Amino acid sequence: MIIDLHCHTVKGGPDSNLTPDELIAEARRVGLDGVCLTEHGGGWDRWDFDRFQEAHPELFLIRALEVDTEYGHVVTFGLDAYVSGIHRIEMLRKVVTELGGFMVSVHPFRRFFEKPPLNQSLLFKGPVSLEEAVTHPVFELTDAVEVVNGGCTLKENEFALRAAQMMGKLGVGGSDAHSHHGLGCGATVFERTIRSQEEFILELKAGRFHATNGLLQGHTLPFGTPPD
Repeated sequence: MIIDLHCHTVKGGPDSNLTPDELIAEARRVGLDGVCLTEHGGGWDRWDFDRFQEAHPELFLIRALEVDTEYGHVVTFGLDAYVSGIHRIEMLRKVVTELGGFMVSVHPFRRFFEKPPLNQSLLFKGPVSLEEAVTHPVFELTDAVEVVNGGCTLKENEFALRAAQMMGKLGVGGSDAHSHHGLGCGATVFERTIRSQEEFILELKAGRFHATNGLLQGHTLPFGTPPD
C-alpha cells in the first residue's frame, strides 16, 4: 500500500494552491493508495474531513498535522488539531504520547548544504558532521525521520537516510506537495493493507514500511536502492 505521508492543500493555509479535488485526481493518476493531509495548524475539522473521506472511498486519507517547533517541523499522526503549547516540542511529545500517536521529524536537513547566507537550516546554525547531526535532541523526541521529502535535494535526503540508519530510526517518505506537481514523488510503502487511522499508526509503530522516491519513475524500491 503506497501512501504519501506529507502534503498540503488550500485548506491548510496560503502557501498551497492544491485543492482537495486536485489532490484526489492527481493521487489516483500517479498510483497512490493513500495521502496524509499534514496541514499547518489543522485546517480540516472532523466533520469536514469525514465528509471528504466518504466522498472518496477509493483513496485512504489521514488527517494529520505539521507543527512548527523550536526543533524544526514535526508531523504528527494521531494529533490532528492544534493544542495550546505544542510549539514546544516537549509538550508536543507529551500530547502525542498520551494520544497513542506518532511523530516524524520532517525535512530535518533542508538547506543543510547551502552556502551562506542560504544555509538557514531550522536545526543547525552551520555545517556539522553526520556524527554531530544525529545528536540533535529532535531525534530523541520523535519516532521517525523523513528521509524522502519532495522539497529537499537528493543530497539532503541521502544525508537524512544515513542519519536515520546511524540512529537506528525509522525512515518515512512524503512529497511535501503544495500543488499537484510532485504529489507522490516521495512516499511510504506499507507491507499491509490499512483501513483505519488506528491500523495506520500501528503499522508505523511496527515499522512495516519503507520510504521510496521512485513512484513517479515506475518503481517503489526502498530509497537508497539503485533501480535495475
